[in-house]
Amino acid sequence: MSRLFLLTPEAKRDLKQILLDIAEDSPDTAERLRSEFYEGLQGLGKSPGIGHYHDELLSRKYRFWNFYTYVVAYVWEARPIEVIRVVHGARDLAAFFSLRVGQET
Repeated sequence: MSRLFLLTPEAKRDLKQILLDIAEDSPDTAERLRSEFYEGLQGLGKSPGIGHYHDELLSRKYRFWNFYTYVVAYVWEARPIEVIRVVHGARDLAAFFSLRVGQET
């Protein structure tokens, strides 16, 4: 079976940090979330139109998918899909993505 998603180095770091933070309190929860994240990303790769646009953050080349309290930003027309960032939904998304605005069209 071909790979359905690709994590950029930034997305890998994001996910690793999220899981390390959770593992401090509950290693079992972190492992369960890791497994669910990867299952969710496989599903996203099978149906890459899932999610929504945030025109104020990035161009329509990207879609945003909510997973629990996290937001996954990905290039939806790529095969495999390319996950560029994973961020907690409580973060200021405009500030988080400000470095990419204007660079990605």
